[in-house]
Amino acid sequence: MTTGLLITLPLLAMTVVSPEVVQADLNQDTIRTSRESSEESAAPNRLRTIVLDAGHGGKDPGTHGRYAKEKTINLELILQLGRKIKANHPDVRVIYTRVSDHFVDLYERGAIANRNRADLFISIHCNASPSSNRVYGTETYTLGLHRTQSNLDVARRENAVILQEKNYQQTYKGFNPNSPLATIMLANYQHAFMESSINFAEKVERSFRRNADRKSNGVKQAGFIVLWKTTMPSVLIESGYLTNPAEELYLKSDEGQKTMVNAIYKAFEQYKEEIEANG
Repeated sequence: MTTGLLITLPLLAMTVVSPEVVQADLNQDTIRTSRESSEESAAPNRLRTIVLDAGHGGKDPGTHGRYAKEKTINLELILQLGRKIKANHPDVRVIYTRVSDHFVDLYERGAIANRNRADLFISIHCNASPSSNRVYGTETYTLGLHRTQSNLDVARRENAVILQEKNYQQTYKGFNPNSPLATIMLANYQHAFMESSINFAEKVERSFRRNADRKSNGVKQAGFIVLWKTTMPSVLIESGYLTNPAEELYLKSDEGQKTMVNAIYKAFEQYKEEIEANG
């Protein structure tokens, strides 16, 4: 793991969550009571808040298969995961970066997690393979230096979303998502929560194998803007390849989504129990 900071990038501005993001029907938790604050002091290692991020949205559809759009699959998985967490752990605050089909800037997704003092950030995406429709499987990323060209390609594709943001050149101070060097420099940004991020990512991939019977391509690292400024353990889950016809149908199906969500939830539950037991 690289310990040096190879590039200095400015802190991103914290902005107010759009009213569209907080919808009453989803019972999004956004307020800490005085009682919760006192409980936090007594139990500092509790996992109290989780931020769930559905990748892409609105004018940014992400990748696609023959029938499904990534932004739609991502949102379905995230909302189901949030409901499952709340049903089984009502004491955990669940915050969504989006709950409908609208566009959210990459920097704002991480800023939402930081403003709400989240203990875990999960971003869900779908993958694509331009070279072959036979490629399939899950993979979970943490912020770090890519080890293969394919990892770099995934990061560059996800980071290219900033080109659809207003004033992106000013916001990201000239960062060019199409530049391999810029992505490498971003990946070398020291992340204080790297060990915990990898720990959770490993649990997710293990759960995909054991509880969803999916092919796991393992835990990987690359320079993702959405993970760059998060001040908590953070992962980006690629739930499968929409360019693979069988995997697309699986991720589009009710049963497939239910199975994938259950696998991620089991990893979350195991991670929560582990860190709270160590507290």
